[in-house]
Amino acid sequence: MTGVYHDGQRALQDRFDTRRLADRLEDVKVHDRFTDDDRAFIERLDMFFLATADADGQPTCSYKGGDPGFVRVLDDRTLAFPCYDGNGMFLSMGNVVVHAGVGLLFIDFERQRRMRVDGSAAIALDDPLAATYPEAQFVVRVTARRIYPNCPRYIHRLQLVERSKFVPHAGESTPIPPWKQSPWACDVLPANDPANRGEM
Repeated sequence: MTGVYHDGQRALQDRFDTRRLADRLEDVKVHDRFTDDDRAFIERLDMFFLATADADGQPTCSYKGGDPGFVRVLDDRTLAFPCYDGNGMFLSMGNVVVHAGVGLLFIDFERQRRMRVDGSAAIALDDPLAATYPEAQFVVRVTARRIYPNCPRYIHRLQLVERSKFVPHAGESTPIPPWKQSPWACDVLPANDPANRGEM
């Protein structure tokens, strides 16, 4: 694992006298292999935030949601998650195709805990793991480069009210999102979209 900090970060650490603290955090918190505790934390969550960048380095951030356990830690260096049907823009996933670097932020709002995972992502359209996720278009695998917890003090404590009814489940019909029935969308949906046939 290479050093965590670049010159810009070091300059601010020196300006605010936090270099020693930053070095200590790197020593005791930052790691490049998932622990059993990391796995348990990630796999009990039902959402995370995904940061990607395009070929020019322009960033974007997206929310990814599913049922608890939809992100799986496959081994001590690799996690995976499904790409479900979205709006067809493939902003984040398209970025992964041209720029593998990603950042994942996992937050447990009820327990006020969070973790960052930085790494390299890859898409395999024929990944056999996709078959274990109902209605997944494909699976994204991330090889971790850095894994580290973040200070939780500014995490607002929130409580889950209801999970999205649009998360696919085996043996169940997934509802059609209302926007797919809008005049601006209904004539440009993919040919095989279930919304065209009212199947969802």
